[in-house]
Amino acid sequence: MTSETLRVPAVALGTWAWGDSGDAGEGYFGSRLTASGLREVVEKAQAGGFTVWDTAVVYGTGRSESVLARALKGYDRSEYQLSTKFTPQVAGDGDDPVADMLEQSLDRMGTEYVDLYWIHNPADVARWTPLLIPLLESGKIRHVGVSNHNMEEIALADQILGEAGFRVEAVQNHYSLLYRSSERAGVLDHCREHDVRFFSYMVLEQGALTGTYGPAHPLPEGSSRAAAYNGILPRLQTLTERMGAIGEDRGASAADVATAWAIAKGTTPIIGVTKVGYIDGLTRACGIELADEEIAELEALADATDVDTRGFWEREM
Repeated sequence: MTSETLRVPAVALGTWAWGDSGDAGEGYFGSRLTASGLREVVEKAQAGGFTVWDTAVVYGTGRSESVLARALKGYDRSEYQLSTKFTPQVAGDGDDPVADMLEQSLDRMGTEYVDLYWIHNPADVARWTPLLIPLLESGKIRHVGVSNHNMEEIALADQILGEAGFRVEAVQNHYSLLYRSSERAGVLDHCREHDVRFFSYMVLEQGALTGTYGPAHPLPEGSSRAAAYNGILPRLQTLTERMGAIGEDRGASAADVATAWAIAKGTTPIIGVTKVGYIDGLTRACGIELADEEIAELEALADATDVDTRGFWEREM
């Protein structure tokens, strides 16, 4: 009954920041994004084989989905995969809030189906998961994932879908050198053992792990990420400098090394892309093979920072 297996490139592309209005202080990242600039990002990504676009209703209350659809205009629907989310916390009060939210997403994105549809945050797994089944049966969604769910919630969602011949095919959690709770809780092992794709988000910790920022060059003041990360930048310096050195030997950046680490761990990183140059970095990251000793060293340095970058929306796994 299940449609063909979910197949995705080594890296997925995140459009969280595409929901920004572009005005300073509005939106999470304080980005300056233009339609023509994002179109260039799409063209370079698509040409490079990066064809999975991850968005959500709550990224700019639908704005990210609309902006993404415009940027993809002209491409055949078979040339890219759309990943978006049902967020229980903003569900409407109709008879079928999941179907309603999906319809709005389909409408904004100008498509008849979503390749990968997520339950965004855990709320009441037993309540929301069954509502995905008719959408899978109708073909409006091709594959199902769960985001920010712990092992117990993943297992329950999988059991509910399993009774109808479907399954949880993907898990999407915050996972980076600085935040490995999914690994420690056994979620990564579960995904490996059951052929479930693990998508890691915040791999670059919103820029704090790119090597671009440090005590002398903090994140842009007034943005939410500055509030979250500027205070810990001094503690990250040894780690980001080592990442930079590992990258330098390979003609790559610290950010590329962070991405390569996430790939080496068997995950599919979702990397936010707002500039054309970021796509070059993803191409480099996909070509980097980190040695086991390098992975162990980076993880030890990351543990030594003793920071907790758990998002306000997350619980410990």
